[in-house]
Amino acid sequence: MLRIGWAVISGVVLGMSGLADAQASATVSVSATASHPIPTTLCAFLELRSGDGGLYAELLQNRAFQQVTPGTSSSLNAWQALGGATINVIRESVPVSGSLPNALQLVVPTGTIEAVGFANTGYSGIKVTSGTTYTGSFFYRFPTSSSFRTLATVALQTLSGNTLGNATVSISGTQTSWTQINFTMRAVTTPADLNNRFAFIMEGLPASGQTINFAMFSLFPPTFNTRPNGLRQDIASVLQELGPSFWRFPGGNNLEGQTVATRWQWNTTIGPLQNRPGRLGDWGYINTDGLGLFEYLTWCEDLNMEPIMAVWAGFALGGTSVAENSLGPYIQQAVDQINFVIGDTNTAPGALRASLGHSAPFKLNFVEIGNEDFLAPNTYTYRWTNFVNALKAAFPQIHFIATTDIDSPVLTPKPTEYDVHVYQTPTWFAQNSFFYDDIQRDGTKYFEGEYAAISLNSSDVFGHRLLFPTMQSSAGEAAFMTGLERNADIVFAASYAPLLGSVVNHQWTPNLVGFDAGNVYRSTSFYVQKLFSLNRGDEYLPSTLPSRTGTLHWSVVRKTSANQIIIKVSPFILVSISFIRL
Repeated sequence: MLRIGWAVISGVVLGMSGLADAQASATVSVSATASHPIPTTLCAFLELRSGDGGLYAELLQNRAFQQVTPGTSSSLNAWQALGGATINVIRESVPVSGSLPNALQLVVPTGTIEAVGFANTGYSGIKVTSGTTYTGSFFYRFPTSSSFRTLATVALQTLSGNTLGNATVSISGTQTSWTQINFTMRAVTTPADLNNRFAFIMEGLPASGQTINFAMFSLFPPTFNTRPNGLRQDIASVLQELGPSFWRFPGGNNLEGQTVATRWQWNTTIGPLQNRPGRLGDWGYINTDGLGLFEYLTWCEDLNMEPIMAVWAGFALGGTSVAENSLGPYIQQAVDQINFVIGDTNTAPGALRASLGHSAPFKLNFVEIGNEDFLAPNTYTYRWTNFVNALKAAFPQIHFIATTDIDSPVLTPKPTEYDVHVYQTPTWFAQNSFFYDDIQRDGTKYFEGEYAAISLNSSDVFGHRLLFPTMQSSAGEAAFMTGLERNADIVFAASYAPLLGSVVNHQWTPNLVGFDAGNVYRSTSFYVQKLFSLNRGDEYLPSTLPSRTGTLHWSVVRKTSANQIIIKVSPFILVSISFIRL
C-alpha cells in the first residue's frame, strides 16, 4: 500500500518572489531502503510562559497578592471595591502561610447601607458559560473577634453587576484565625462577551463598621482530565490535537531568574497553593507557580509525553554566575529535583512526591543543564563540568543536555546532547534546511529546542517581529523541518517556540497558539507542526530530492506499522509533482 500524506504550504512565496504564474515540476525517485530510524520525540512543542492566564486554568489574576508591595495601587491589580467599601493589600501580622505574607483587607465604613464587597476581573475578562460549575475557595479572618455573622454571596457577574451565577457562604466574626471557605456555583447565563468578574458581596447595613482580611482566592472552571489545580480545557485540548511527544519545562529563560534569589526553584512550586510564594518571572509578570513541577509531570502523563526537564545551573539572566566553589547547594537542589521526579520513596523528595498522590516514579530520560548558556559561555565550562559530573554519578541512566553553542566553548566531559535555539527569517530557514547534513557524526545528538521564523527583516530579526505566524514564515519553518527529519539520526527532538501567547497582553511574538480569556487561535505554524507530528514515520527514506540549491523542500518517511509512505513538501513556487514508486 502506498499512502502519500501531504503537508503542503502551496503558493506561500509566490507573492514574495513575484512568480505568480510560475510552475515547477519534478520527478522523484525514492529508495525503498531506510537510511535511519526517526525518534518518536522529533516533533512536539515548548512552553515558555508560567501558564498563568493561559494554560493554567485559574480564572483570578493576582489571586494571592504574591510578590507585590502592600499599599500600592499595583498591588490591587485586577481587584476593585464594590459599593462604599474600601480595599487595600496589607502585610498581614498573622499571614495565612509563611509563603504568602500579604492579604486583602476589606473595610466597611460605619453607616453603610448599600451592598458592599470587592471583585476580580480575571485575566482580561472571565469566560462564563451557562450550565458550567465553577469551583472556588478563599481564606478569611477577622483581626478582632466579634459576634458579627452574615451570609455573603460569591458570584460571577457582568461588569455592570448582572448576576451570571452565584452561591452563598457563611462568614463569622469569631474567626480570628484563618478559615478556608470552599464553594461551587453553577452559571445560569452565558453573557455576550468576556467582560465579566468574580465578586464577593455582603449586605451593607449588617456589615457596617467591619474589617475583614482575605487571602489566597481561587476560582476554576472544569479542567482538562478533571485534574484539581489543572489546565484550561480548550487550550490543553488544542495542544493535545498536535499529537505532542514531549514537553520541555519549566520553559526557556523563565528558569534562570534575573537574580540567583529569583530563579525558578522546584520545591517552591509544589504542594498546597498557600505554600507557593510565586516569583517575578523573567517575562515581566508575576508567576503564581500554581502550574508547578508536579502539574507539569502529570500533564506529561495525561498526553503520554516525554518530559525534558531543566535544572538551574548557576547562572541568572542579570549576569550573575555562581562561583565554582559555591555551586554545591545548587547541585544538591538539582539532585533533589530529579529525585522528586524519579526517586524511591525512601528518599525525602521521593516521599514528598508520594505524599502528593504519586508514589510511583514519573518518567524522566532527559535533563537540561541550564538554559541558553551561550549567554555566559565562559562560566558554563566549570558549571557544566560540576553539574553534569555530580548528576551523572547520581543518575547514570539520564541523558544530560548542554545549552551552549555547539562545541563553543569546548566542554568537559563532552556533551552527548546539545539544545540548539534559532530565531530567524523564513528565507534563512529554507536556506539552512541542510544545516544538520553538514554536522559531523561523532555520536552527539541534537535537540532543536527553540526555533521559529519571527521576522521578514534579515538585518534586524528581533527588531521587526511578526505579530503572528504567516504562510510565508510557516513555509520556511516547514522547509527547515524536512531537514530535521532527514537528519533524524542525530536530531532527536524539535519544538517550535514560544508555544502560547495572549493576544491581549504579550511580551514575545509570534506564538504557535494565541488565546484570550475565552478563545484559542491556531496559527499557520500550528498547522505545519500538526501536519509533521500526525504524519510522522519511524524510518527516513532517501530520495533524489531535495537539493541544496532548489526551491522545493521535501521529506519521505515510512510508517512501518501501517505499511505507509508519507511525503511532506514545502514548495517556494507553485508545484506540480509526479511520483515513481520503486
